[in-house]
Amino acid sequence: FANAEQLTIKGSDTVLPLSQKLAEVYLKKHPDKVVSVVGGGSGVGISSLIDGLTDIAQSSRDIKKKEIKDAKKKGITPVETVIARDALAVITNPKNPVSQLTLKQIEGIFTGKITNWKELGGKDLQIVAYSRESSSGTYVFFRETAMSDIEYSNKVLLMPATGTIVQSVSQTEGAIGYVGHAYLTDGVKALKIGDGKGNFIEPTTANAITGIYPITRGLFYYTNGNPKGLVKDFVDFALSAEGQKIVDEVGYIKIK
Repeated sequence: FANAEQLTIKGSDTVLPLSQKLAEVYLKKHPDKVVSVVGGGSGVGISSLIDGLTDIAQSSRDIKKKEIKDAKKKGITPVETVIARDALAVITNPKNPVSQLTLKQIEGIFTGKITNWKELGGKDLQIVAYSRESSSGTYVFFRETAMSDIEYSNKVLLMPATGTIVQSVSQTEGAIGYVGHAYLTDGVKALKIGDGKGNFIEPTTANAITGIYPITRGLFYYTNGNPKGLVKDFVDFALSAEGQKIVDEVGYIKIK
């Protein structure tokens, strides 16, 4: 395939499993094409788009004003396409008796104000909080949505990938972390989150579609200008009935 048409997709680890599955199905239909999909975080994807190193930046957060400015300087015009939605689940170890938290309590944990599970009706056990690292769109989105945009405590352990958060929480009784809905496994417990009106909502697909689950977000593809050629073909496939069925199968929320 030395002369094969190539497409590069780079960025968000949240969007990664979805892009990989889309690429796999797409390539079965177009065996003459080459699609390369890598993670690294939303920030990495967007800076790669700005530097002309990727065709599509996959992102789990909106592009920042500064990034748009940087792109313009380099003659790049980022165009956003929403391809799916995601519910961000707050997870604990299954041995932890706490099953629900308010956003205020989550903010307290990740900003370092609340340090022991007994303050939340749990065991007398130190809280070990895990987060994605700062280049991650999930890190930014969680801070804005669940922490009133207050900075994380320096005691929060930053992880390079979502999978490592799931693994760490499943192995540590006092742990808490947050992951995209598609990453939930039997090894961790997803908490119900308070909506501020006294209801505690589970991070299910149905609750994310109706928007009642408080930590829901869009997942994006950013391209340089309106997609064309192979890029357009792939983005169209992601938005097609078949592509949206894959969104559902991977564990995200269809937008159509």
